[in-house]
Amino acid sequence: MIVAKVNKFMKPKFLILVNLFLIFAFSVSAQQTSPTPLLYSEKTLEQLTKIQQAALSSNYAYQQTAYLSMNIGARLSGSAQANRAVEYVADEMRKLGLDVRLQKVIVPHWVRGEEKGELVEWKGMANGTIQKVVLTALGGSIATAPEGLIAEIVVVNNFDELNALGDKVKGKIVLFNYKYDQQMAAQGFGEAAYGQAVQYRGGGAIAAGRLGAVAVLVRSAGDSQNRLAHTGAMRYADDVTKIPAAAVSYEDAEMIAYLAKMGKVKIKLLLTPQTLPDATSYNVIADLKGSEKPDEVVIVSGHLDSWDLGQGAIDDASGIGVSMQVPFLLKQLKLKPKRTIRFIAWMNEENGLAGGRTYALEETANVGKHFAAIESDLGADHPLGFYFTGKKEALPFFAPLSKILSAQGAGLSQLEENGVGADIGPLTRNGVPSFAPWFDTRNYFKYHHTAADTFDKINPKDLAEVGSVMAVLAYGLANL
Repeated sequence: MIVAKVNKFMKPKFLILVNLFLIFAFSVSAQQTSPTPLLYSEKTLEQLTKIQQAALSSNYAYQQTAYLSMNIGARLSGSAQANRAVEYVADEMRKLGLDVRLQKVIVPHWVRGEEKGELVEWKGMANGTIQKVVLTALGGSIATAPEGLIAEIVVVNNFDELNALGDKVKGKIVLFNYKYDQQMAAQGFGEAAYGQAVQYRGGGAIAAGRLGAVAVLVRSAGDSQNRLAHTGAMRYADDVTKIPAAAVSYEDAEMIAYLAKMGKVKIKLLLTPQTLPDATSYNVIADLKGSEKPDEVVIVSGHLDSWDLGQGAIDDASGIGVSMQVPFLLKQLKLKPKRTIRFIAWMNEENGLAGGRTYALEETANVGKHFAAIESDLGADHPLGFYFTGKKEALPFFAPLSKILSAQGAGLSQLEENGVGADIGPLTRNGVPSFAPWFDTRNYFKYHHTAADTFDKINPKDLAEVGSVMAVLAYGLANL
């Protein structure tokens, strides 16, 4: 998940189906009758209950998540592992009898290399000693000189403090010490806490470079207190000199800030990433054809790429696993959706969004045939229900789906005006009603984008519940 995943701006354009929702709503209101018979047949409601129960007892998503995480591993765009994941998922969808195609996507190819940080000067140090700093290069960063870089660290908490320093930053390394709001996360608003912290990861190199800094460090934009650094995408600007960029762990940011209050602190920073020529990769697209309206599409999706420090299990092998499980369950139950359910494994969500943009561009002429888009990309914790972006007047028409999901504690629904997923964002902005599981995010950012994003963090019960939300949403919308 990248910065773009936290809310997106949406153009005020909506599809015909949402207008149909409104027509139904006004008609039903006038007649003072329930909208359910107009939208979901009794047969469909019975089928949805079977789907929900089958999803809760299935381990298909868990097995697929395990294979992507541990057999294939980290899947950064352009890597051999990302290519292997494309082949694997496409083969699995062919086994289910779906119509599979690979959509070509041109992706960035960034390789991490060596990364090392050592404090070499601070007040009270013993002669000839160093203090190691746990850090990791931010995605897209340039390298330091081969021998590394030694400079004084300037600590700031935010952009305002940086700008107030002005020329005092020149020739130094800036540490943005903005603290991830752990109390906010503990109340269930981990994504909001992340959204506040991640702006320094994304834009810190530009802000510091503009004032003449020679490198930038950022406090990790997550909730880990296990001395793990949190990577992710960063940006450069054409009119600002590029400088190396890295994230430091919670504990090391605390140490540096403490020492900097006492006097000069110097660090030796070595980063050797490379940006190689763009590579060819693919979105995996697999259709389970609709029985009555095959030209209308309901997308169910996750992103196939991941960062390279861990296994990419919660971000986002789990989202791929629960999305793959939707056609698997329907085949297993011998159910045929009225509209086509289209599984998509997006490529390059983490450091470019090329997969989502490419699909939206190629489907420009067919966007009106996209009935809905669903994306799972916030891990595999207990789902509370689902988010929706579209006309608020449509929300009551999803009540039968929420009623079915309430049996597992996932009966909530909430309107999100600014979008619910990064990869489906271009479709959302072009008017496609969009959905995503609504997660408990208290734990997600303890592991997100760190070396601890590994399969052991996946709770099979929670993953089954996410899979149920995805399957009920997909089949319900396909049969609406």
